Amino acid sequence: MKFVEDIGIDLGTATFLIYMKNRGLVLQEPSVIAMARDTKEVMAVGEEAYRMLGRTPGNIVAVRPIKDGVIADDALTEKMIEMFMSKVRTGPNKLFGFKPQLMIGVPSGVTDVEKRAVLRAAINSSARRAYLIEEPLAAAIGAGLAIAEPVGSMIVDIGGGSTDIAVISLGGIVVSESLRIAGNEFDESIIRYVRRKENLMIGDRTAEEIKVKIGAAMITSEEDILTAEVRGRDLVNGLPKTITLTTEDIVEALSEPVTRIVEGVKRVLETTPPELVSDIIDRGIVMTGGGSLLRQFDELLRQQTGIPVAVAENAIEAVAIGTGMALEMIPILRHALISSDNYLRR
Repeated sequence: MKFVEDIGIDLGTATFLIYMKNRGLVLQEPSVIAMARDTKEVMAVGEEAYRMLGRTPGNIVAVRPIKDGVIADDALTEKMIEMFMSKVRTGPNKLFGFKPQLMIGVPSGVTDVEKRAVLRAAINSSARRAYLIEEPLAAAIGAGLAIAEPVGSMIVDIGGGSTDIAVISLGGIVVSESLRIAGNEFDESIIRYVRRKENLMIGDRTAEEIKVKIGAAMITSEEDILTAEVRGRDLVNGLPKTITLTTEDIVEALSEPVTRIVEGVKRVLETTPPELVSDIIDRGIVMTGGGSLLRQFDELLRQQTGIPVAVAENAIEAVAIGTGMALEMIPILRHALISSDNYLRR
């Protein structure tokens, strides 16, 4: 088994990431799979399938098999894990079919049924053994926090389908909350805003591009205000139409989901033991995940909580890197992990 490369996976709603110990981050592609509607034959996965979203002919369907950070379609998720793993496995691993151990990040609020679905998908996609680790714990490890020490660290991981807020100490999660509000909800809020204000229908990809280009959680100065041209379908006459949106529009569009995340952070702080709150005030809050890259989100959180806030340098990759590093920390994390050996036998 010495040839086997164990694999860490961030099974994200928006992005699927794979980390391998000796090679680092080896894959980062959209969590999308395209298949023939009639035969169920898989046509494409990842980046290639993402380009098909909203653009497929009637006989091909491109879907996201993971919704809100958990499996929505077991069979397609198994196939997606299998295809992504075959992309990154090389040499003796691929040649002789050696089975790796997997460490998979899942949101902190997943149910028993959802945990079993993830573990079964992993085992059925040629894994020897699979472990589940809660995403905020993986994000904290990936962001370089000293999670094994008897001090409190706070992490806010804003992914595509879920936001995980947690206080960590001594290698485990002390207090946590998982919200089904994250990057995808930001996109949907922009779509609803543009439809309501401009009578314009835009797609998910356009909304995401607007969010990245001119989006912000708040405006602190004139330099924050950017503009972008947006094309879509006029809902009045059905014809193509172009409008201009500003950062002020996007701040208004995102105010509800952003506020709900801030309130979630406050709730977790309110239920955290005083000694750990003291540590968090000293060490600050760390933000990870693609949603944390929304401009001025860290500043808004700092103003609302009065605690220093920093965005991790490797915000998008933190969970994937943390899952890979966790494979080396199984003895330390054993009480925080769920193993397929124990869980699937129950």
